[in-house]
Amino acid sequence: MRKETKRQRQAKLLRIFRKIHRITGAALFIFFFFIAITGLLLGWKKHSGGIILSKSYKGISTDLKDWLPIDSLNTLANYYLLKTISPELSTDIDRIDIRKDKGMVKFIYTEHLWGLQLDGATGKLLHVDRRYSDLIENIHDGSILDKYLGTSDNQVKVFYTTVMGVALLIFTITGFWLWYGPKRMRRNNSTA
Repeated sequence: MRKETKRQRQAKLLRIFRKIHRITGAALFIFFFFIAITGLLLGWKKHSGGIILSKSYKGISTDLKDWLPIDSLNTLANYYLLKTISPELSTDIDRIDIRKDKGMVKFIYTEHLWGLQLDGATGKLLHVDRRYSDLIENIHDGSILDKYLGTSDNQVKVFYTTVMGVALLIFTITGFWLWYGPKRMRRNNSTA
């Protein structure tokens, strides 16, 4: 049995890396497609002219001493949500985004994509919007499946981001080797 040459070992390694690269790419193509598209949209959200991310409206005072208490603002936000959009919606708050420099408070809800902007001092409704940026982010990181399946601790998101992160690492390594391997073989060939 003859001994395998260095060039044959390099060629064999290159074929293995090419196969791993091809199989991983084919298996995860649709996921990479969604990550790429949603990543582009998220990168452009502040420059979308209010389509992806609504502009932030201004209240009358940036001095917190003039503002209503948060529980009063929360009550008003829930009132506006149920009156303006639908009395059927959940009022469970996901987060409250205080924009002191704009004199405004954003209320973002857990069970739906509606958000409200209220004047911090008067409690007046400044703006109601659909939070498309949140939807895009949920698609991007896979958490939309956790919401759809009702998982308790973002298990789908963790699994999805782990698989996609490892796949990107594999793509980087195999892609580099597919570029560098032939160069190395040619260099070794010319010195031999």
